[in-house]
Amino acid sequence: MDKKRSFWERLTGSVNVEEEYEETKKNGSKNNKDKKDNNWIEEENEEAELAVDVYQNPTEIIVQTMVAGVKPEDLELSIARDMITIKGHREESRTIDEDNYFSKELYWGRFSRTISLPAEVEPEEVDATERHGLLTIKIKKVDKEKKNNVKIKSV
Repeated sequence: MDKKRSFWERLTGSVNVEEEYEETKKNGSKNNKDKKDNNWIEEENEEAELAVDVYQNPTEIIVQTMVAGVKPEDLELSIARDMITIKGHREESRTIDEDNYFSKELYWGRFSRTISLPAEVEPEEVDATERHGLLTIKIKKVDKEKKNNVKIKSV
């Protein structure tokens, strides 16, 4: 029985040489594997994880990620005071026969990423824009120094 490889191993093509050798010895040539192995992204419902940059300025936390090929309506943002989740789906519109591919490295399908934020934020004060495939999310930090004077009413 084949050992399942992690998403990262499949994505980068990295393998443990000893495990690959043992697997090849046990099952014969690697070329005899089911053609299904070439379609590993399509056969599994596993979500890919987005790469992100997270940085801050004095008033905001900024999150950036590449979402090229994804329509804004296919993206979902969920923001809490201490974390953000980005989910989406990149749909392949090409219909090319598998036999015609020399290389197939682009990821198509579901992806998501949950990020713990380095500071508390205001979930309602968010600006999200996409330009040339780069999603930029600006979230206002909670102003812990802000004070509010409350007028007391007599009842």
